[in-house]
This record gives sequence, C-alpha cells and structure tokens, in this order.
Amino acid sequence: MKDAIKRTPLSELLSSMAPVGDGFEVTIPDSWLQGRAVYGGLSTALCLHAAMSAYDDLPPLRSTQVSFIGPAGGNVRFQSSVLRRGKSTAFINVDMTSDGQRGARVVFCFGASRESRLQHRQSIAPQVADPGECGRFFEDAEGHNSGPNFANHFNSRRAAGPLPMSSADTPGFNAWMQHRDPHVQPTLVGLIALADTLPPAAMACFDGRAPVSSMTWMFDLLTPAPATTDGWWLCRSQAESIADGYASQAMTVWNVDREPVLIGRQNVAVFY
Repeated sequence: MKDAIKRTPLSELLSSMAPVGDGFEVTIPDSWLQGRAVYGGLSTALCLHAAMSAYDDLPPLRSTQVSFIGPAGGNVRFQSSVLRRGKSTAFINVDMTSDGQRGARVVFCFGASRESRLQHRQSIAPQVADPGECGRFFEDAEGHNSGPNFANHFNSRRAAGPLPMSSADTPGFNAWMQHRDPHVQPTLVGLIALADTLPPAAMACFDGRAPVSSMTWMFDLLTPAPATTDGWWLCRSQAESIADGYASQAMTVWNVDREPVLIGRQNVAVFY
C-alpha cells in the first residue's frame, strides 16, 4: 500500500512553499509522513529552506538544534526570526506550526569561514562496500518499500550491520542513502532532508513494530559546502544508551569518498 501513494518530489514541494504574511506555508503530502506526522528530516529541511528564503547573504550553515515538539501535517506554516546577526555569524530561529500548534522549533547557526592553523578529523567511516555492491535496506526482497511512507523518496542500500526489527544485539544501522529526486541531490536542503532517514538505532533490537518518536536532533556540518558523488551518502546511527523509554544516539554522514560531512546526536522516545 505504501508504494501506491503518489510520491511528491522534494524539489516540487520546495517550489510550492509560498510566502504568506510574515512567513511561508506549504501543504505536506502523505508521501512525506512518518506515521501521522511529517518526517523529522523533512521538517528540518523545510525550516532551513524557509530561513534561507527569508534572509539574504547568509554564511554557510554550521550547526542546528531541533526540538520536535508535536505532530504536524497538512498545511504547515514556517515563521523565521533573527536571534542575532553579527559580522561573521547569524542565529536564525524557525517555528513550524500546524493547525495553530507548534510542531518544531529549529535554531540554525550560520558562520563564515576563517583562517585557522588547526585541522583535525576523527570521524572515520566504517569499512563498507560501495552502494552498487550492497543489498537493499528499506525495500523487501520484491523491491517494495517496507519502511515508513517517506522512505519511498530515497534509494537505500544496507552497508553493514543489522536491519530494523531484526532482534539484533547491537542497536545501530549503516546504510547508503540517495534522493530519488535528482534536482535536490547536490543541495544542502537535500542533504538535511536525507540525514535523518535511518530509523532510530534502537529499532535494530526490536522483534516487531513498536512506536518511536524523535524528541530532539542536534547536528554540526563539518564543511561549508558538502558534496558527494551521484547523490550517495553513507549514514550511520548508533544508540549509546537505551533506558527508561528513551534512546540517545550518535549520527554521522560521510560522502562517497568517506569524508565526514555531518555529525550529530538525537534523543528518541521508545515505546517498546
């Protein structure tokens, strides 16, 4: 049934975001839902698009803090405000609301590059095969989407480790992800929409379906202009603690050359 839902490409969704009053509005189609709510990666990406549409000449995005406050869907509104803007940095707040209720609050930190004598990278990519040599992640043996609705917008390949709901001993996933929409593959908004595609890492230990809900998401971009080859990104989510109905997980995204481009953390409510 999920494959039968009409898929609205992200580029088409972005172009339909319209200015209304002092903000922007867009209608979220069912194909971008996770359960009854907008998929969190899309919420964050749309907030970023709203911020960059509202303010000119922003420096590169450096860091983001997201609070997923409540479910949102249907007609969604985005309202941006400048918290602070200096010579090299800008802090922009974006509130996403639906039916008058706040669905998410996102604070973006944009910062210009500066000279530095320090260069250090420690986020080493796992040793995995290239996407073309890996099996499916979200699709079943017949090629049908076995994940949430929004997974239909992505090509996915299992790079290493368990699959969702496989009763695994280790709570974590490693997968190659790629937008099916080629128009957003090279964009920053496209990367942010993709960076949260993996299920919560705790779901590797599930033996069946159970509700989960992302509470917060924080991430840093490690380069001012993230880029990869053919739109493929290697994504890893690893739960470091699961207790009292909450999971805390680390998240990393590398490009095809195994260069780290994004690192983050997420807190997830687990009803299992």
